[in-house]
Amino acid sequence: MIDQLGTEHFFKTAPKRIVSLVPSQTELLFDLGLEDSLVGITKFCVHPVHLKATKTIVGGTKTVKFDKIKALQPDIIICNKEENTKEIVEELAQICPVWVTNIVTIEDNLQMIHDFGQLFNKRTEAQKWSDKINFAYQDFQQFINDKPMKKAAYFIWAKPHMVAGNNTFINELLKLNHFDNIYEVKEGRYPEIELKKIRLEGDPDYVFLSSEPFPFNDEHAFEIGRFTHHAKTVFVDGELFSWYGSRVLKAFDYFKLLHSKI
Repeated sequence: MIDQLGTEHFFKTAPKRIVSLVPSQTELLFDLGLEDSLVGITKFCVHPVHLKATKTIVGGTKTVKFDKIKALQPDIIICNKEENTKEIVEELAQICPVWVTNIVTIEDNLQMIHDFGQLFNKRTEAQKWSDKINFAYQDFQQFINDKPMKKAAYFIWAKPHMVAGNNTFINELLKLNHFDNIYEVKEGRYPEIELKKIRLEGDPDYVFLSSEPFPFNDEHAFEIGRFTHHAKTVFVDGELFSWYGSRVLKAFDYFKLLHSKI
């Protein structure tokens, strides 16, 4: 089988011992019925919540404990191009095969679910999730069809102020919601920006402050908002804008609610 970076992997049988280094993919593996096969996860793998008490924590997404992973004797390690560095992936490959996903679009996400179904012999479960996501996706496209395009900026960090840029899953979901990301044209996937230039660089209608990875509060909202002309500042659920896997299914209902509030 070939992963989303084009690396070919050979398995005689479906891998039985899985280490997952991506929170959203850990949740997907659980939802595909692979809880018993999961042996190692990151400290950020918070869904479902009980996994942190029952599985070995092997570090974070950017800093992993290689000795701990090796001791688990995994058959496969699940990584992601954005979440885990190339250096980490290369070192992990000394332990066992490393499957790397690369998710930018909804279609990429559906491909990952299909791949996991094939890889872990969970084809029926994967098809069910794909069908549910596809149905909700098409329903949301109808819902959003007559909504006007609005300009937006999506903040993920403060001091330095960082936003979601092009070639990111967040940007794809913004576009799906008819939000024109003013920083889509900036270089880098998560560029640093200067607040005083926000009007010159697009003057958004909405400023979205993500619930993760930075804990934005009212003070941040006021500080950022005063550099805009008339933008409405909205706190949004970062998981539902940035997590792929099975959580995408919950995102569509959340987006409908978001539009009804703004």
